[in-house]
Parts: sequence; C-alpha cells; structure tokens
Amino acid sequence: MLASVAYNAYNGCMQYTIRKVPGSLDEALRKAARERGKSLNEVAIEALARGAGVAGESSRQRDLADIAGTWRKDPAFDNALAAQDTIDEEMWR
Repeated sequence: MLASVAYNAYNGCMQYTIRKVPGSLDEALRKAARERGKSLNEVAIEALARGAGVAGESSRQRDLADIAGTWRKDPAFDNALAAQDTIDEEMWR
C-alpha cells in the first residue's frame, strides 16, 4: 500500500530539474517573481504552461481522501497543544 501511495504522490507532483538556463531568462523569471510577489517556481511553471499552450488549464488538487478519517486521539499530543496556548503572565509585564 505504501508503494502505491508513493507512486501516486510522485506522479501527482512531478519534479523537474532544468539545467543551463540562460542568464537573460533567469533574470526575467526572477524579476517577474519579485514584481508579482510569487515564488520563482510559480512563475517558471506559469511560463512553461504558456509556452506549452496549456496556460488556461487548472492544476489538479489532491483531495486527501486517503487519509481522511484516520485521526486517532492522543492525550500527550493534546496536552502539548494545550501547553502552547498558555500565556506566561511574567513574560508580558
């Protein structure tokens, strides 16, 4: 089962490595990322999509159905979370 999950995760979010990106292209992508407030990865994917003629398609979202309903109660975890919500009054004086 784990192999099946790993296979689906790998194919659902393919990773690419692109080498020998010309300096002018790198500069243009980085400038666009800064101007749009996006990551370099997001801007590069948008540029690839436009270049491939698929810019109007929406990306597939993972629905997490394979893990929905699998939460198990863990008192130690709940206590750790509750401890993070406490306020140290001495620290805020």
